[in-house]
Amino acid sequence: MTEIQEPQSSHSPAWLNLGFRPFFMGAALFAVLSMSIWAAIFPLQILSPLNELAPITWHAHEMIYGYAMAVIAGFLLTAVKNWTGLQMPRGLPLLLLFLLWLVARLLPLAGQRVPLLWTAAADLLFMALLIPAVAVPVIRARSQRNFVVIAVLSLLFIGNCLFYLGIYGVVADGIRLGLYLGFYTIIALVLMMGRRVIPFFTERGVGYSVTLTNYLWLDRAVPFLMVAFIAAELLAPGSLPTIVVAAVLTVLLGLRLFGWHTKGIWRKPLLWVLHVAYGLVVVGFALNVAAALTGISPFLAVHAFALGGIGLMTLGMMARVSLGHTGRDISAPPSAVIWMFLLLTGAAMLRVFVPLLVPAYYTLWVGLSQLSWILAFALFTLFYIPMLVTPRVDGQPG
Repeated sequence: MTEIQEPQSSHSPAWLNLGFRPFFMGAALFAVLSMSIWAAIFPLQILSPLNELAPITWHAHEMIYGYAMAVIAGFLLTAVKNWTGLQMPRGLPLLLLFLLWLVARLLPLAGQRVPLLWTAAADLLFMALLIPAVAVPVIRARSQRNFVVIAVLSLLFIGNCLFYLGIYGVVADGIRLGLYLGFYTIIALVLMMGRRVIPFFTERGVGYSVTLTNYLWLDRAVPFLMVAFIAAELLAPGSLPTIVVAAVLTVLLGLRLFGWHTKGIWRKPLLWVLHVAYGLVVVGFALNVAAALTGISPFLAVHAFALGGIGLMTLGMMARVSLGHTGRDISAPPSAVIWMFLLLTGAAMLRVFVPLLVPAYYTLWVGLSQLSWILAFALFTLFYIPMLVTPRVDGQPG
C-alpha cells in the first residue's frame, strides 16, 4: 500500500487517525494475550476453560474472528482510502468500531458470569458495521476491482453467524462450518492480496532491476480453484474433489511463488517474510493432500495455513504498513523485525514440521511454538505500538 493523504484538520488522538493504528495495536496485544491463555490451558493445563465453549473452539474462533479480523479491519480501513480517494472512519466512529471488537474479545474472558449472547452481539455488530464502512466507499467510487473485498467481508460475517448459530443448536454443524468458512476465506484473501502486493513490493524493494514472472492463466484459475476448495472442504473434507483441488493449488501456487523469487529478497526482512508466509500456504495445501492420502493429522495443514498464511503474512504486512503510514522509511525497519519474523517462522516449524518428524514430543513442540508466537508479537508491541499511538514523524496527517 502506498501512503494515504488525510485532511489536515483533525481533533482526534493520533491512534484514531487511521484504521490501521487501533486495530494493529489491538491485534498484536490480543495475539500475545490469547496465545498465553491458550498455552495455559493446553499444554500447561494450569488454567480451566474460560466459559461454556470448549477451549479448542474458543482458540480457533479467536484466531480467526478475533486476531485475523482485527488485522483485516485495520488493513481495509486504511487501504480503501487509497483505492477510492474517499474518507474512511476516524475519530469517534473508528473508536466505536474498535471498542465493539475489543468487547467481543474480552467478554469471554470473564467466564460464565457473562452470557455468551452478549459476546455474539458485540462480535456480529462489529462485523455488521465494518462491512458498510468498507463497502460504501468502494461502491461509491465504482472501484470494481475491489468489490471482492465486500464479498470476503460478507462471507466472514456469514461464517461468524454460522458459528454462533451452531453454538445455540440452530444450525447443525454450524460451529465447524463457521470456523472453516472464516478460516479459508481469510486464506483466499491472503492469496488475493499476496498476488497484488508481493511481486509489486519485491520488484521495487530488492535494490536492482528485476521483472518477476506472472501468468495470466494462473491468475484467472486460482480464484475459481480456491472457491472450489472451500466448498469441498466444507461439504466433503478429505474427499476426492478436495484432494484434487488441493493438489492442483499446491502446484499452481508453488509455480507462482517460484516466478516471484529473486535472490535479493533474502537481504530484506520485509520482503522475505511475505515470500516465506506464502510458501507456508503452499505447504498447507500439500499437507492437506497428504493428510487425506497418508493419515497424518489434518491439523498440520491447518497450522501451516494459520501460522504462515495468517500469522506470518499479517505480521509482515503490519510491520510494513505501520512504517509507511507513520512516515517512516520502509527500507530501514527496526532491527527487531528480523527477530519477530524468525520467531514466528520458528513457531511454524515447531508446530508443523517438527511434530511430523518427532511426534513423540508433540506437546513440547506445541508449547515451544506458542512461546515463539508470544515472543514475536511481544516484540511487535514493544517496537511498533509507540509508532501507532504517536503522530507521523514527517508531520503529515494520518
